[in-house]
Amino acid sequence: MSASRIFLDNNATTVILPEVAKAMSEAWTTAFANPGSQHSFGRDARRVLEDSRDAIAQILGADPTEVIFTSGGTESINAAINGLTLGRKGVIALTAGEHPATAAACERARQNGLKLLNLTVDSSGLLQPEQFANLPWAELKLVCVILAHNETGVIQDLTQLSDLCEQHRVPLLIDAVQAVGKIPVNFHKLKATALAFGAHKFHGPRGIGGLLLRRGVQLPPLLEGGHQESGRRAGTEPVPLIAGMATALRCFDADCEARMQRVQKLRDQLQQALCESSAPTVVHGSDAPRLPNTLSIAFPGVDGEAMLVSLDLEGIACSLGSTCASGSAEPAPALLAMNIEPAICTSSVRFSVSDLNTEAEIADAAARIANVVSRLREQR
Repeated sequence: MSASRIFLDNNATTVILPEVAKAMSEAWTTAFANPGSQHSFGRDARRVLEDSRDAIAQILGADPTEVIFTSGGTESINAAINGLTLGRKGVIALTAGEHPATAAACERARQNGLKLLNLTVDSSGLLQPEQFANLPWAELKLVCVILAHNETGVIQDLTQLSDLCEQHRVPLLIDAVQAVGKIPVNFHKLKATALAFGAHKFHGPRGIGGLLLRRGVQLPPLLEGGHQESGRRAGTEPVPLIAGMATALRCFDADCEARMQRVQKLRDQLQQALCESSAPTVVHGSDAPRLPNTLSIAFPGVDGEAMLVSLDLEGIACSLGSTCASGSAEPAPALLAMNIEPAICTSSVRFSVSDLNTEAEIADAAARIANVVSRLREQR
């Protein structure tokens, strides 16, 4: 009998919760109509849409008028970067080792005449605050920061940076795609101008996400052709997907502290087992605050891509880092930004657990991973 498969790639996507599937199923039946229609069916859909908007805003510390529904994190990030810099000249500052969605959107802005400036991180992946005072504030048109890194799980303390952005009136875009639904996130307390999130990172459906945009900020729409989302994002709102996203976020909010503790226990169980069984190892960001579910770990002497293939054959799903950047054998930019030597970068694998994993699964996975590491090291 073949071994059961174990999913440890929850930073790439997550399984939809039963509660989410149920909410979506009901919405497909009761809220199927166009929420912009004036008849009773449309009003039913509009009611579900706005109830979902209210719930998401309340959980994320925003006003309902600040919630714009999008197709996901990538669209939200592109809409914010494009809209906040369109037709402007100056500098965009972004975290070194940013997610490809932000890096690519900023590169497009660079091609349109803006300059890019990397905000450096230390060996733990944390932003170095001493650089903030020396930023060219008079020239900055946008600051982009990833709140919780998709590869390492490192969480940034943005208090000082957001205060400076507010003081100098520089828009701050926060990529919270990996943070929302995994840790508490409060839009107003973060003092962000815009904040991106996506449902499928927290057991919601793919194809739906959101952009929180500070009240009063004008943003040219990335998509045009309709009045939806107060004219800020054209296209008929997919009410069942939005209902699913709101339900997934409600599930997290109702069990936030306990869920984070359970997930961190699983992550720490896996980390301890691998560090004991597969030494030498290097745990990236271990000295920094991390997402409770994320373990980025290097096995020196083992090729990461060979390990990924071998683990898949053993029924373990994991990742080399950002799925959006897969297909590249180059060292992960996030790890290089931490001044980690390339040989360690290319021996790194990311495991990301969820509340749906069990302790028995983690123990089983750790044993299989250790066997793969040992075998690959012997083959060198």
